[in-house]
Amino acid sequence: MSEFFKGKTILMTGTTGFLAKVFLEKILRTQPQVHKLYLLVRAKTIDLAAQRFQNEVIRTYLFRVLRDQWGKDFDSFILKKIVVISGDVSLHNFGLEDEKLKIKMFEEINIIINFAATTKFDERFDISIDVNTMGVLHVLNFAKHCPEIKIFMQISTAYVCGEIKDEKTIVQEKPFEMGQTLKKSSKLDITEEMNLLKKKIDELRSKNATESTIKNALKDYGIERANLYGWPNTYAFTKAMGEMQLVHHKDNVPLIIIRPTMVTSTLKDPFPGWIEGLRTLDSIICSYGQGKITNFLGHPKTILDTIPADMVINCMMTAIIAFSNQTPKNFVYHISSSLRNPFRIADVHDYCYHYFIKFALKNKNGKPIIVPKPNLISSRAVFDIYMTIRYVFPLKVLNVVNKAFCQCSRDVYDDSYKKFKRVTRLVEVYKPYLFFKGVFDDSNTQNLRRATSNNIEVAAGLNFDPNSINWKDYMMNTHIPGLVKYALK
Repeated sequence: MSEFFKGKTILMTGTTGFLAKVFLEKILRTQPQVHKLYLLVRAKTIDLAAQRFQNEVIRTYLFRVLRDQWGKDFDSFILKKIVVISGDVSLHNFGLEDEKLKIKMFEEINIIINFAATTKFDERFDISIDVNTMGVLHVLNFAKHCPEIKIFMQISTAYVCGEIKDEKTIVQEKPFEMGQTLKKSSKLDITEEMNLLKKKIDELRSKNATESTIKNALKDYGIERANLYGWPNTYAFTKAMGEMQLVHHKDNVPLIIIRPTMVTSTLKDPFPGWIEGLRTLDSIICSYGQGKITNFLGHPKTILDTIPADMVINCMMTAIIAFSNQTPKNFVYHISSSLRNPFRIADVHDYCYHYFIKFALKNKNGKPIIVPKPNLISSRAVFDIYMTIRYVFPLKVLNVVNKAFCQCSRDVYDDSYKKFKRVTRLVEVYKPYLFFKGVFDDSNTQNLRRATSNNIEVAAGLNFDPNSINWKDYMMNTHIPGLVKYALK
């Protein structure tokens, strides 16, 4: 491993993202002889890019182990290894204007990892397609100018498969073909989607729509187009189209597509529990701990396919080493746990209750929030009945009281309405995953594990075997404490 990365030059996009930071930290800490890392940061100027890199990446707590390792030499080490680039994947050649820098990058780069993505499930369609679909093609076209390219790695998501409602379904590690959809009755034309999107924007502007109206309209339009072809949200739809672009246009560029499932806090490396922001399942866990929700939606047997961030990075590094300078016959890798070490929503329900009873969060007055034992609502129909009894009827009564009585009733109404909107929004966003019934095949990833199991150096430092995770210990002693410490702060 150390010999492979020695002297290599890597280009990373999406540098300020969660997974990109974990990858960057590991490379710098374990592969100090890497030659150089070009880090693309979205910013208008190089000064602003450098400022973002400092504030959002290198000064984060994630890099404390590396800082301790280098001590007073840390800043000079970073300066020697890293070149921050101001650019945007939605533009041809990232919008780079410095021709000398561009040529230098073309000549030096050996590895490209495209982390860049907008991960909001309901992002406005123009932004999502610019980054997740066309951005991928721009990065690929950049790679084609690099004669020393050994590997192009695309970070996608396992949920490009869409919403799986049959519990017997095993989602295969197969690439998308250009134009493929999740509905057999339809065929997708990405160019036509771009034309329709432009037409939609022109139509909105011709009506003098406000920016807020345009934003909401394009969010709805993205969901509409995704649903038309069988995807549950704009994120999964545009990521799937990004994969299609790669597979169709890759030519001779060595390609690997990494599809993680729900990425959670670090299991071990560089230390347990580091996470940034609230990701998928975490919004529900934290809302429960804060007393904002009292029930979990999902069938007791639903498997929540989660995987710690450092395991994703370990798999990526292993694949880069194993398949450098060649595109393996099977180049799609699910990094998942559902097939080999399933983690059920009923377990999350129990672990959250026991954790927050033992380590209660505090409200704004400094008093502990006592959480009730949550109910597990097993279907959307039952959830709708619950919401009607719990919120809709009382809100109607409060609305009448509002008109007749005092400000205090309005405050109660406003608080109840906010809770109602928060819960319904969480359910709408996460419903496809709370009732996801499929299991992700990881045969390619398992074969990669087997191929490297005899290499003591790799096996010791790059564990990505989900069987090694004790879910109770991880949730109770690593993930939930990490959420409280780093995400909720």
